[in-house]
Amino acid sequence: MRILFFFIDGIGLGDNDPDRNPFVRAALPTLTSLTGGHAWTNVLPRQDFARATFIPTDAVLGVPGTPQSATGQATIMTGRNVPMIVGGHYGPKPDARIGAVVRSESVIKKMVQRGRRCTLLNAYPTAYLERIARGTRLRSANQLALHAGGVQMQGPEAMYAGRAISADFTGEAWRTLLGYPDAPIITPHEAGRRMARLAREYDFSFFDHWFTDYIGHRCELDAATAELEKLDAVMAGLLSEWDDSEGLIIITSDHGNLEDCSVRGHTLNPVPTLIIGERRAELAAGLSDLTDFAGPMLRLLTQDA
Repeated sequence: MRILFFFIDGIGLGDNDPDRNPFVRAALPTLTSLTGGHAWTNVLPRQDFARATFIPTDAVLGVPGTPQSATGQATIMTGRNVPMIVGGHYGPKPDARIGAVVRSESVIKKMVQRGRRCTLLNAYPTAYLERIARGTRLRSANQLALHAGGVQMQGPEAMYAGRAISADFTGEAWRTLLGYPDAPIITPHEAGRRMARLAREYDFSFFDHWFTDYIGHRCELDAATAELEKLDAVMAGLLSEWDDSEGLIIITSDHGNLEDCSVRGHTLNPVPTLIIGERRAELAAGLSDLTDFAGPMLRLLTQDA
């Protein structure tokens, strides 16, 4: 049994409006094939499909205000209602209060303590890792939860060797934005296949795709549409390589944003959760908000030990 957690930052379930919602505007044959041909909008209910279970998931958590990245990610990675604990939604990076909860309650740390092999599949540029090491850049809540379990962040050499994947999937951003002119370029389909192959080497794998939140804040509908179509191609590659009998793919987010390109901020919309795999019902049972991932994931990975 293994789990691949495919985290997609800043996506919610918005209105069926192609002028605002790129999930309606984009051509997404792979994603919609997993949900019976239906677009990922706020009218799509919780439902079990042929290969996947779709669950609209509450990111507000009974706390006034708009969900934010630090508290949302911390909640996913600990199973605790972190915005309730700290008195509000907070982000983008964890403060001392959130960091203390994540370090103490990280589900990754608990997996590792029980002998499970965990990894972060992203590759990071050297300058980014140096700033993390110096303390001049804070880890995200996702990164902090993995760090609490001793999971190391991988550098450019891992991407060059095919052992890690760029956050933009293809590696093009390393050439155009990060100063790596010889960075290897792969197709989105190959990125998905590589994700599946790398995940096969671990009990729990995490991939963090944050471009969706970045584009959502810029309210660029065309860019958002293109990003989702690239994501769809990644999913096609991932599913072509994934054996549903060997484990679960979990896709979810920390808050809404990209689904409404008429506003620059986060939204109150539920986020989409998609669970793929033969044992998906064991994780989906009782899942309704962001607190409901950590405990079931830990049980699934350790119950057969």
